[in-house]
Amino acid sequence: MVDSPTEAKSLFKAIRVTLAISGAIALIAGIVLLVWPLKTAVLVTGIIAAYLILAGLVYIGLGIFSGTKGGWARIGHVVLGLLYVAAGAIAFTNLSAVTVSLAVITVIFIGISWIVDGIVSLTLLHKDGSRVWTIIYAILSIVAGVIVIFSPLLAAVALWWILGITLVVLGIIQIVRAITLGRDEAAATTVFPQNSTSADTQKPTPAE
Repeated sequence: MVDSPTEAKSLFKAIRVTLAISGAIALIAGIVLLVWPLKTAVLVTGIIAAYLILAGLVYIGLGIFSGTKGGWARIGHVVLGLLYVAAGAIAFTNLSAVTVSLAVITVIFIGISWIVDGIVSLTLLHKDGSRVWTIIYAILSIVAGVIVIFSPLLAAVALWWILGITLVVLGIIQIVRAITLGRDEAAATTVFPQNSTSADTQKPTPAE
């Protein structure tokens, strides 16, 4: 429990700063995604490629310098590390092509998961109380999955735009929350002087 105006003020300030920073980051990231969708996608692919190379080097180091592991385990670490490094290096040679391929593969997996989800919903239809809503959900899920699989590139672009718009909206909401929290801070900190004053007036006067 907050017992002093200073503690209340510092608490509100920390919350405001956290909300403002997270909101600003989300807003900037969303704007960047919307303004430069291809460049940001390539940047994300580059980050993934760099991670693969670093992870591969770590696995290779574990395989070479780890004396506690057995021979097959060390060989497995080295092979896995080489595969990671090779995948990262190949990605860096043509980031644009890898970005498109990665986006298409991701969207196809999403489409397959939607189709499977719709089919599973239909198989559980006799156990569900809301059969109408289950049928509607299953049909929409299967249709959306089929559309995504047959138009993966357009679906990837649409999902990227949705992600950017979502980040912008969430960033604005966080910044507004940080601003409105300042009013709550002012209202909360003014309560303490009033409480302390009323407490002082209620103190009994010493008997003469």
